[in-house]
Amino acid sequence: MKIDGDKIFDPVRRRWVRLTPEEWVRQQTIEMLHERYGYPLELMQVEAAITLNGLTKRCDIVVYGRDVKPWMIVECKKEGVALSQKVVDQACRYNLVLKVPYLLLTNGKQIICLLVNAEEGKLRVVAIPEHAV
Repeated sequence: MKIDGDKIFDPVRRRWVRLTPEEWVRQQTIEMLHERYGYPLELMQVEAAITLNGLTKRCDIVVYGRDVKPWMIVECKKEGVALSQKVVDQACRYNLVLKVPYLLLTNGKQIICLLVNAEEGKLRVVAIPEHAV
């Protein structure tokens, strides 16, 4: 990761952004998904805008499949923020719009990956899937 004072380079947005505690977690997550799990940077979108109940909301990261359809929502919280039911609910609300099969929640120390079963209205904790290359 490239850091310059209070700025960090975001390889997805291809620009320097302010280094906040949440941005640090976001950039660590991008690096992990890209380097460890093979997710192409080109198939990620940071701060993806969606419209939910007439309001504009922003997903921290949306990962797209090779078919360029949303595949995973990533919700990043700064370190020290618990990955509570409130965080799960936030990602699920975003998923009402995007309808992805995976939700990834992280605070930099803990990562929870959930598989969405929309038909049954259930979530199941799973390992982070490798991205199909």
